[in-house]
Amino acid sequence: MPATGRSPGTGRLITGVAWAVLLLGLWLWGHEIAGGLGGSSAPTTGDVAAVGRPRGVPLPPAHDPVEPARPRRVDIPSLGVAAAVVPRGLDARGAIDPPPYAAPRTVGWYGAGTQPGAAGASLLVGHVDTDTDPAVFYGLSAARPGEKVRVTRADGSIAEFTIDDVQVFGRDRFDARKVYGPREGGRAELRLITCGGTFDRATRTYTANVVVSAYLTAVRAPGAGREA
Repeated sequence: MPATGRSPGTGRLITGVAWAVLLLGLWLWGHEIAGGLGGSSAPTTGDVAAVGRPRGVPLPPAHDPVEPARPRRVDIPSLGVAAAVVPRGLDARGAIDPPPYAAPRTVGWYGAGTQPGAAGASLLVGHVDTDTDPAVFYGLSAARPGEKVRVTRADGSIAEFTIDDVQVFGRDRFDARKVYGPREGGRAELRLITCGGTFDRATRTYTANVVVSAYLTAVRAPGAGREA
């Protein structure tokens, strides 16, 4: 959620600092940590609060990974998200450049990483707000297991992911491996990430990150209404 009591013009600075902290963790993970998790993690105390998987919510089986293709668009019907996806690289500090501030409704994809639908964890990042308005991932914390995320890819196919986990990770103990690493080997997974928690006036950052995890459950072939 946007911080309250901010003076006009401070939002961009706060968001930029927050992204630097978050995405530096990605750089450290990529350079220093090898291998996947080998299983799901859902800590619920301390620096992490987890929505987890509510009882009684059936989840479909995973679809086999498909050939890589760059993402072009992401849709989350339950949240009203319909956004273009643009590739983002690393800046001079080794952190991912977030989506441009001039396009707060755009989602960034870590272009050097996994492409959505391929085996591994693909990373999509978006702003939660600007200095004045909600941004593309403003409602991300309201996502729930069982809901769908659809990624339109450059080959015309649509990779459909099912959300299986929603967590809020405190920045003071942000665990890049838990956030960015694959939950199950051999699956095609997706991470949707934005700022969360509360606004810390002392550091001028948000105190946490919202991380939505999903896995591939269907693929619609290019130009067809059927699943591949």
